[in-house]
Amino acid sequence: MLEHFNQILSTKSRPKVLVIGDIILDEYLTGQVGRISPEAPVPVLESTKVVKALGGAANVAANLSALGCEVVLCGVRGDDAAGEDLAELLAIEGIDLSGVFVDKSRPTTHKLRVLAQGQHVLRIDRETTNAVAQEILLKLAGLVEKSIPLFDGVICSDYQKGVLQPDVLEAVFGACKRTNCHAVVDPKGADYLRYRGAYALTPNIGEIEVATGRTIRNDSDLDAAVEEVLECTGAQVLLATEGKAGMTVYGRGQLRERIPTQARDVYDVTGAGDTVTAVLGIGLFGGIPAIAAAQLANCAAGLVVGKLGTATVTRAEMTDFLHDRPARAKKKVVTLDEVCEVRAAYHRNGKRVVFTNGCFDLLHAGHVQYLQQARDEGDLLIVGLNADVSIQKMKGPDRPVVKEADRAVILGALECVDYIVLFEEPTPHHLIEAIVPDILVKGADYQANEVVGKEIVESAGGHLKLLRLVDGRSTSDIVERIRSSGPPRVLDGRP
Repeated sequence: MLEHFNQILSTKSRPKVLVIGDIILDEYLTGQVGRISPEAPVPVLESTKVVKALGGAANVAANLSALGCEVVLCGVRGDDAAGEDLAELLAIEGIDLSGVFVDKSRPTTHKLRVLAQGQHVLRIDRETTNAVAQEILLKLAGLVEKSIPLFDGVICSDYQKGVLQPDVLEAVFGACKRTNCHAVVDPKGADYLRYRGAYALTPNIGEIEVATGRTIRNDSDLDAAVEEVLECTGAQVLLATEGKAGMTVYGRGQLRERIPTQARDVYDVTGAGDTVTAVLGIGLFGGIPAIAAAQLANCAAGLVVGKLGTATVTRAEMTDFLHDRPARAKKKVVTLDEVCEVRAAYHRNGKRVVFTNGCFDLLHAGHVQYLQQARDEGDLLIVGLNADVSIQKMKGPDRPVVKEADRAVILGALECVDYIVLFEEPTPHHLIEAIVPDILVKGADYQANEVVGKEIVESAGGHLKLLRLVDGRSTSDIVERIRSSGPPRVLDGRP
């Protein structure tokens, strides 16, 4: 699978994908419930954080962008604050908005989820499911017909919010047929005839039941229902997602392959279908077999359900997963750009990023305890590691004792360390400026006003945490004791 993943996302063949469908703003209000309101017998939520994220077709586009694809998004938003938030989030992801039209007659589809102690309490939807204004539908149809020849593939994300009307779908499938371009559809509703012309479909079991009117109790029921859907739509591939049971990929010529779930820690399934559709799409567009594309989609789903809310999967996360490494036993030494990509994904999902830095020469028990405490402060620990040249400037030419490559490997073996970034400057100021962590951690041997990057973190709403160090543990002391003990004693010719 890793070979296939590298093939479809190589620099020379990076897919260019057109995404069209219903654009949604997902918002998460998180907090703690500790008392009952005196006004009514309802819990009082003390809000601690609000996170806004891309949903629906926008989330599909974000997943594609996070995996290195060139993406153009087509859809509709309202002329409102939610629409402005969507546009801003899409711009941050580097997604082309030239196909996103503003319809002043309708609100932006907005889903507000309220979570207490990490559990969903309530969802509030603001939307209309009526068809988008005809003049905008005509513009969309004209745009996709003209644009599709420029793309490697098209993904239609249908949430039944009014964008993917029959005329638009006909324009998509007609243009795909003329240019031999594949269209992958995440379908909804009971009328699958309107998807006739799609190359691949990604429904879940419940959606297949709605489309066929069948009750699916076992594999035989599923096989019969999928055969009906394939006949109805003329699709060549269907990936049926089955929650904890995994997925089954179907195709013409008796293709049927069950793929067991890859999820290790299920935190939130919101948006997982968007990730599946995105990854299956780029696999098929890149020319790899349907089974391999479905296996990649399954791996991506296993990663994304371990994150809060609608989320994306990065290329680095997929590569680590495909190497069959545990969640934090990764290739941990990364570039600043790579770690900023991961940090952005964690921030989108309301998680706290912790940063600390140091030389970590001759790693000892005090270091380990310090790093474990730092990791406990948040959800991701990034360590800025002084490169050899940086340490030499501070401590002299005889330090470090252990070279940077070895120090990085030793740090990376610690479960509590998620990522390591080397820096050659005397201080990690530029790292902190780029990463902007939620929590900056240093040892309590520093005064708060001495900590580099404190102002950067606090101005962004984060805070500094000073941790008490283990008494009697110091690399410099260890080095000095070794040196003062003289040359090693030799007994019977052996050291």
